[in-house]
Amino acid sequence: MSIEGLTEQDTALRAWLLAEADQHGNAVVEVPPDQHGAPYTFTVGAWRRFGVPEAVVIGLPKDMGPVLVNAYVEQARAGRRFVPGQLYDDFFDGVPVTVERVHKGHYPEFLGSAFLIYRTGDFPAVQLIVPTPEGQWPWNADAPEGFADWQPILTDSGAPESWTPGVNGP
Repeated sequence: MSIEGLTEQDTALRAWLLAEADQHGNAVVEVPPDQHGAPYTFTVGAWRRFGVPEAVVIGLPKDMGPVLVNAYVEQARAGRRFVPGQLYDDFFDGVPVTVERVHKGHYPEFLGSAFLIYRTGDFPAVQLIVPTPEGQWPWNADAPEGFADWQPILTDSGAPESWTPGVNGP
């Protein structure tokens, strides 16, 4: 893979991503909230190291995103497969998590640093989706106002596409 044309900063970031992935199985990138949206956290290197999709989670409180994406990678590398629309209750006590495939159109915004490793963008990614503590998902009609904006669903349509909410998924 050629790194020709990268800035000094991108070259240093790429080296850090590779070192983290080699040492820990994946690097974790945290992006703080700003005027455009919620904080988000994503992995880089899980696909390269273990053949499991990279993961992104949006809108969790500080320090919870790395816990979730690292737990996902650990379980996935151990052989667990995550099926979109199924509930997984073993990440956070009393709060289920589900997954959805990320549409490649969202990769530059939400997985941008991964392009330093996967130059062509040819890698799978899943979004880990977490409801409110009261159990409302971003697509629920009774979800708090603004929750769907705080935790957007990274499909082409902006809604779950691998399952039908309330029918064969949460």
